[in-house]
Amino acid sequence: MSVQELEAILHPRSVAVVGASANTSSWGYSFTHHLVDYGFKGQVYPVNPGYPEILGFKCYPSLRAIPGTIDFVISCVNASQVPQMMVECGEKGVKGVHLYTARFSETGRKDAADLEQEVLRLARNSGIRLIGPNCMGVYHPRVGLSFGYNLPKDSGKVGMASQTGGGASGFVHLASLRGVRFSKVISYGNALDFNECDYLDYFIQDAETQIIVLYVEGVKDGRRFLETLKRATAAKPVIVIKGGRGKSGARMTTSHTASIAGSFNAWDAAVKQAGAVPAKDFEELIDLTVSFYFLPPVRGNRVGVLGGGGGPSVIAAESCEEAGLDVIPLPRDMRDEMKARGVTIWDWISNPVDVSIIGGSGMTDIDMLHLMAKHHDFDLLIGNFNEWVMITLSTDDRFSTSMKMQPKNYITIKERYGKPFLVVMGERGVVSSQFTSTLAADDWHWKAMAEARGELMAAGLPLYPTVERAARSARKVFEYYRNKT
Repeated sequence: MSVQELEAILHPRSVAVVGASANTSSWGYSFTHHLVDYGFKGQVYPVNPGYPEILGFKCYPSLRAIPGTIDFVISCVNASQVPQMMVECGEKGVKGVHLYTARFSETGRKDAADLEQEVLRLARNSGIRLIGPNCMGVYHPRVGLSFGYNLPKDSGKVGMASQTGGGASGFVHLASLRGVRFSKVISYGNALDFNECDYLDYFIQDAETQIIVLYVEGVKDGRRFLETLKRATAAKPVIVIKGGRGKSGARMTTSHTASIAGSFNAWDAAVKQAGAVPAKDFEELIDLTVSFYFLPPVRGNRVGVLGGGGGPSVIAAESCEEAGLDVIPLPRDMRDEMKARGVTIWDWISNPVDVSIIGGSGMTDIDMLHLMAKHHDFDLLIGNFNEWVMITLSTDDRFSTSMKMQPKNYITIKERYGKPFLVVMGERGVVSSQFTSTLAADDWHWKAMAEARGELMAAGLPLYPTVERAARSARKVFEYYRNKT
C-alpha cells in the first residue's frame, strides 16, 4: 500500500545524496547541508566520485560503494545518469528516491518522456517508490529533512502536497512568518509514481497532520482524485489551489510539470462539491491556512469589527459585506448597557467601531470588544491593531501605555470568550521581518509592531494585512463548517 510505503520513506534511517557537491551554489551541496542543518539523526552518505568528503562526511564514488543500507536517495544528477543510479538503488535495496532531477516529460520532448518511463520501469522492477521527478522533495522538520534554508525547524499541524517546489518553499516561509508550522510538505513535480491521491490518502491517516494544503496543476485520475478529496475533507480541512486556470497558466503547467490543466470552471465546481476550500492565489492560500490553524470553528457570519478611524471603519464595513459577512447593527441591549454605564455617545457608536469618536465618552475600544465578544449576536470579531496610529506618532515617548497594552487586551479577549477573533495589523505588522526602505530595522515604530506581532502570534491569534483579506478568509472558514453540519 502506498500509505505504508510513504510512511517508511518519510522516516528514513539513512539518506544518500547522489550528485552531492562541495560547491555551495549547487543543489547537491544544499540537500546535503540541509540534512546537517535540520538535525537528521540517521546516516548521511554523499555520493560523488570527485570528492573525498563533503561537509565532514566521507564521500562515496557510487551507491554500490556505500557499506551500509540506504533507505532514501536524493538524486541531484543529470537526467541521463538516473537509469544507472536506479540500477544501483535496486542493488542496495533502496525504498524511495526523490528525483530532484528535472528535464524529463515536462520538456515536451519525446526522448525525455521515454527516459522518464524507463526510470519508472526500473523503479517498479526493484520495488522502489519515486517522489518526482522535477521537484524539491520532502520537508519533514521532525526528522530533519528539508529543501530550504529558511524554513522552520519546529513542526506543526499542516501537511502539504505541492506540484510546485519553489511555490511550496515560498508558501512555507511566508506562512511560517505568521505562526504556521508544518508536519510534512512534499513537492512532487511530474508525479511519475506517487501522485496527489497518494499524498491525500497519506495525510488523511497521518496523526501529525490536522490541516491539508494541496497545490495541483493536473491530476492523473480525475475520478479517484474526487473520491479521495471527499474522504479527505470529511476527515480534515483541505485547502486547494489550482495552477493553470487561464490560457497562459495552462500553457505554463505543461512546461512546469507536464500536467494537463483542464477546465477550471469544472475543476472549481468539483472541488467545492467535494467539500474542499478553494484558494485563488498564494496570498489567499496563506490567509486560509492561518485561519484554519488558529481559529476555532466559525459557526456564523455575524461580525463585530473594531474598524479604526472614520474612513477605515467605512471601508472595513464594506470589505466585510463584500466578503459575505453580516456587519450587524449594535443590539439594543448593548446600547442600553452603554447608556447605563454613562457612555455619552451610547446612541452614536456603531459597528464597525470608529475609535476616533470614543475618546472621553466613558468607553474604550477594548470595552467595545468585550461587549461584542460576550454578546450572543456576534459570531466572530475582527480587530484593527492600528498601525497607522504608530506611524503618526513621532517618538516612542508618545507610544502610550494603553497602546502597549493593546496586544495583552486582545489576548484577554481571545482567552476569555473563545470566540473567533481575527487581528488586522497591516502589511508591515503581519510580516515584520520585511520592513519598508523608509523604516529601518532599528526604527521604534517597526520594533513596536514586531513586539506586538510576536505577542499576538504566541497567543495563537491569526494576523492579516487587511480587513478585506481577514473577512474573505473568515467567510470561507464559516462556509466550510456550515457545509459539514
